[in-house]
Amino acid sequence: MPDPGVGVVDVCRIEGPQDTDKVAQKIIECQTPTPNEVVRYFNAELKKRICFLDDDYRGDRFKDFSELDVNGVPVSLKGNNDLLIFSKPELIQGIHEEFFRAGSDICETNTFNGTAISQGEYKMQAIVYELNKVGAQLAKKAAADVTKAEPHKPRFVAGAVGPTSRTLSVSPSVEDSSFRNVTWDELVESYKQQVSGLVDGGVDILMIETIFDTQNAKAAIFAVDEYFLETKKERLPVMLSATIVDNSGRTLSGQTVEAFYVSVKHAQAFTVGINCALGAAQMKGFYKKLADLNAGLCHVYPNACLPNAMGGYDEDPEMFSNNMLDYVLQQQFCGRLLRHKVKDCPGRKLPDLPKYATMQLSGLEPFFITPESGFQWVGERCNLMGSPKFKKLVDAYKWDEAMEVWLQQVDKKADILDFNFDSDLIDGQTAMGRFMRMCVTEPNVARLPFMIDSSKWDVVEEGLKCVQGKCIVNSISLKVGEEEFLRQAKLCMRYGAAVVIMAFDEQGQAATYDEKVRICQRSYRTLRQKLDFPPEDIIFDCNVLTIATGLPEHNTYAIDFINALAEIKRTCPCVSFSGGLSNLSFSFRGLNSLRDVMHSVFLYHAVPKGLNMSIVNPGGLPRYCDIDEHSRKLAEEVILNNSADGKHVERFLEYAEKAKNPPAAAAGGAAAGPAAAKDAWRSGTYTERLQHGPFGFPGNLLVPSPAARRSFLSTERYWDLSLQPPGSELISGIDKYITEDVEEARQDLKVPLYVIEGPLMQGMGIIGDLFGAGKMFLPQVIKSARVMKKAVAWLTPFMEKEKREAALANGTDPDQPKWNGVVLMATVKGDVHDIGKNIVGVVLGCNNYKVIDMGVMVPAEKILERAMEEKVDVIGLSGLITPSLDEMVYVAEQMKAKGMTLPLMIGGATTSTRHTAVRLAKKYDFGVIHVLDASRSCTVVSALLSKEKKNYLADIKEEYTEIRDEYYATLVDKKWKTIDQAQAKKPQMDWSKVPPRPQFIGNLCIKDHPIDGIMQYIDWTPFFQVHQLRGKYPNRDYPAIFKDSRVGEEAQKLFDEAKEMLAWIVKEGVMKCTGVVGIHPANSVGDDIEVYTNEDRDTVKCKFYGLRQQLGMNEATYMCQSDFIAPKGVAPDYISAFACTGGIGCHEQRMKCEETGDIDKAILLEAVADRLAEAFAELIHLKIRKTLWAYAPDENLSLEDMLKVKYQGIRPAPGYPSQPDHREKEQMWDLLDVNRLTEKKLELTDSHMMMPSASVSALVFAHPQAKYFSVGQVNIDQVKAYSARRGESGVEGTERWLGTTVLGYEKK
Repeated sequence: MPDPGVGVVDVCRIEGPQDTDKVAQKIIECQTPTPNEVVRYFNAELKKRICFLDDDYRGDRFKDFSELDVNGVPVSLKGNNDLLIFSKPELIQGIHEEFFRAGSDICETNTFNGTAISQGEYKMQAIVYELNKVGAQLAKKAAADVTKAEPHKPRFVAGAVGPTSRTLSVSPSVEDSSFRNVTWDELVESYKQQVSGLVDGGVDILMIETIFDTQNAKAAIFAVDEYFLETKKERLPVMLSATIVDNSGRTLSGQTVEAFYVSVKHAQAFTVGINCALGAAQMKGFYKKLADLNAGLCHVYPNACLPNAMGGYDEDPEMFSNNMLDYVLQQQFCGRLLRHKVKDCPGRKLPDLPKYATMQLSGLEPFFITPESGFQWVGERCNLMGSPKFKKLVDAYKWDEAMEVWLQQVDKKADILDFNFDSDLIDGQTAMGRFMRMCVTEPNVARLPFMIDSSKWDVVEEGLKCVQGKCIVNSISLKVGEEEFLRQAKLCMRYGAAVVIMAFDEQGQAATYDEKVRICQRSYRTLRQKLDFPPEDIIFDCNVLTIATGLPEHNTYAIDFINALAEIKRTCPCVSFSGGLSNLSFSFRGLNSLRDVMHSVFLYHAVPKGLNMSIVNPGGLPRYCDIDEHSRKLAEEVILNNSADGKHVERFLEYAEKAKNPPAAAAGGAAAGPAAAKDAWRSGTYTERLQHGPFGFPGNLLVPSPAARRSFLSTERYWDLSLQPPGSELISGIDKYITEDVEEARQDLKVPLYVIEGPLMQGMGIIGDLFGAGKMFLPQVIKSARVMKKAVAWLTPFMEKEKREAALANGTDPDQPKWNGVVLMATVKGDVHDIGKNIVGVVLGCNNYKVIDMGVMVPAEKILERAMEEKVDVIGLSGLITPSLDEMVYVAEQMKAKGMTLPLMIGGATTSTRHTAVRLAKKYDFGVIHVLDASRSCTVVSALLSKEKKNYLADIKEEYTEIRDEYYATLVDKKWKTIDQAQAKKPQMDWSKVPPRPQFIGNLCIKDHPIDGIMQYIDWTPFFQVHQLRGKYPNRDYPAIFKDSRVGEEAQKLFDEAKEMLAWIVKEGVMKCTGVVGIHPANSVGDDIEVYTNEDRDTVKCKFYGLRQQLGMNEATYMCQSDFIAPKGVAPDYISAFACTGGIGCHEQRMKCEETGDIDKAILLEAVADRLAEAFAELIHLKIRKTLWAYAPDENLSLEDMLKVKYQGIRPAPGYPSQPDHREKEQMWDLLDVNRLTEKKLELTDSHMMMPSASVSALVFAHPQAKYFSVGQVNIDQVKAYSARRGESGVEGTERWLGTTVLGYEKK
């Protein structure tokens, strides 16, 4: 039994003396009877009779009201009838009196729209408290006057709390089902303010009415509870009244009347009923359903004389009265004839309460769990912990596809739906809220009860705030301590949720039978005694733990669970039980069929003991009787921990091992020797030999279906190159047999082009898949492209012959060059990076495409002019830096403006499919395709020039539309700190550790530094990454990469070539390394850094502008570069900067290579120059730390430690994560006087790119607490402030340079 004072009161069954005279006298004096007095009066009266409820004039006060709406239009007060409380108080009071004198026991206040949300529609939020208080006082005066005249029948006032004009369960947006124009917290606060005014005005009852959305009503109930908890006043009786909107018997938000009752049952309402919307005749059936389910008092007040479509009335008062009498007869309130008046009939006799209550849940429909219900399947596939597919979709913001996962669970007959968003890199609270809001709008999903599943209470609460039905919370436990356990349980009661209690306490997890029983019994006693928690809403999870692990102490886990169920069920009446089946068989991951057998056998024994629900994949388990006898016996032995010889665990482990590694079938004849195995692939079809040979793809599928290919690509055999015999031609880059295999294919397919479009292009597609999955690396891709080139070269004469014959037949010139197509490529204006573009050119050239490479920094006008002049088939744009993205958008816009119809390919390190879909595809209508990497360029161009182009572009368009929709949807989920809030959370630095005064102040040019003095600082790991050579741990980085079984050999070859090139560079002096370094006085001012001309610090030479982290990720601090420089007036500080290049002369040498056709050498040259520039930067930074500034003179770090950033301070580069605005290089160039000191050998382009491209620049911060960080995304308020500090009149320039990656909003 509950402890004294904590029992939940059933207000409909409060008994006690009824002092009508005392109650009447209080009402006559305009006082409010106590809640107990009100309830006792009505409980007594309702045994004798039916009780009755009643159901743009500005005045002087508002005659000068002149508020404007968001569109600048004057707000009309017409329709704001609640204002009659102020403008016509005598009229309102008179109406109340008329209803009282006509026989009403209770009248509602004229406060239906008395919330700040509803009054906000009229810009009248400021009067809400007063409106409710005065409205209550007017009704109280009317009640006093009538009660004084009829003291034998006191009159009462119900404070009317309307639904507001907004809804938590329905999205006002057609495009986004997760969008809401109000939040739970806003509604609760608004309702609480209204309740405050009504209570202070003296109402006797609170009436939450015309409920069209149960979640709104739950917010109102929550607000009522919160108000009385905070004020410590005695809670007033509450009446709840739903509105059935049509003959379907559902509310506007889709719930049936039974589901509505279950959802609000926790409110312990005085009465629950229905009102409005339909007439008395139409509501009878729905009222009966409610009354049959409700164990308490009911009410009904239909529309009187329901108006028809023409504004007239089809019912008269006599018809309405007769219909109302039917409600009395329907419930057998009395046995009188129909013509007897309702007021002469006694009230409803309350039904007897059941001895053992059963669980009632709801979605859009009710869901009752009774002893006869059997086992309930809790679908787990929307659980990030239990479904990799669902997690992948959530990670990619593919919410609609994630919803399809749940629809599949419903189709598989799940009874309850479990939602879990606990993950290390996902904002679980935001994800839970968003998905819940989507789910409640999907009828097929929302009809079932939800299980809100999280180990984080704030995530659980977010889910509860979004769901109108009665949910299950999964889970809480005593491990957080009894006080927090009770707090969470009490909130579950207030939200109206059942709860899963895990068998944990302060000492940990219950593993044994005794621990499970002890903790669950303690949890039960605590909830019942301290909170009077409904026992039927308690679900125990006694911890299903892993068995058959090989450890003897784990062998009893399953049988202990099963036995504990029976004991807990015996000693804790009314509770339910759940468990996570997947834990039972965790030892056998990967053996899904075996695990399913274990789960099915476990349920067979656990369900009769009390287990009545479990989180599973519905539809995935075999029936117990369908399991073969041998498997069933083995599983039964380990689950029950019982066998004749006691060796059941060992037997089961052997059985599992055989299932994992089945014995090989006996081979006929002797094993083939190594040579035979090596050449076995040659026995396949030409299709297998050309493209799939060693991968075993079905040779009869010349053009495999997408589904077949996806299925095959998912197999382990496909991806594990080590399992394949050597010798596929395209994929392994073997050209020994290519011509004979291509010729065999040509003779079979008859048309040479079919060989290219069929097996060869499909092979290149697989190469792209392998490359994208990291199973091939760039040199292999190029090697495969060269095999492709040899294959195409064999076919070319045959194709030319065909084309020549066709040309002669058509009367055209047969001697025109015969390319597969012409592709124009360019690095866009402002960008100087083109290594990736050059590799694409190689791959396309090998496939008989004519490639016109326009180089780097090419203006849009030049690109399009050349494209039209050359009559190209495809344009390809490349870019590395963020501003290049906007330049690509500009090119697309210009293509549209010129009426061009060529497809546009997009590639480069800074590009992405998402950016292409969101920013580019909308600008141009004839195909914009993002190409992920060089290996895929050939298949994309081939598709764009084939007869399937139209279908290909249609697929791309559909994919990009989906990506755009997902992107725009994610903008809603972001939580921002205002810039002021972010600045207030800047890191606190220890300014007693300001670095010492530098040994050198000013600028210093380092001209033609010897390369052999730089080479020792080269970091080779990025060099291999550029060539897509990535080893596996522990052989991932240089020099361990040479030991890697997959890429080691190729990496060694490439490294040897690079070393030879370095030796050649040093010997011939073909490239130079030059740089400039400076150190200057500086201090921070807000988010910026002022650099001074001298130590007096009275003249600012330049200013570096800072951006601060702003995206709310629950971080303790939000950083900006300026945080690492002492604030002005606190201490004198300094800043260093440098710019250097390792590429002077690189461009000239590259041009020579290209002239001789040595593209591979040109690519390698640029990669080596990049390494030299980075190594030079490492050397300069070292000199700054140890000698020029000398803030770390005793540093003695290895190169490995330097590359791991173990030195003091940081050296961030402008345009990169900690300051992503490339324009900051302008100040650096001016400060360092780079152009003059380097004689313009190191320059900035108009787009702030460094030339030569193999160059590095950085700011140097010396404070020991300085650390690298990423600004991430910023919001509009910071962009405006940042632009203003830079002296710009608007945000356009900043938005362009920060680009979509940094901007956290959709720019105009």
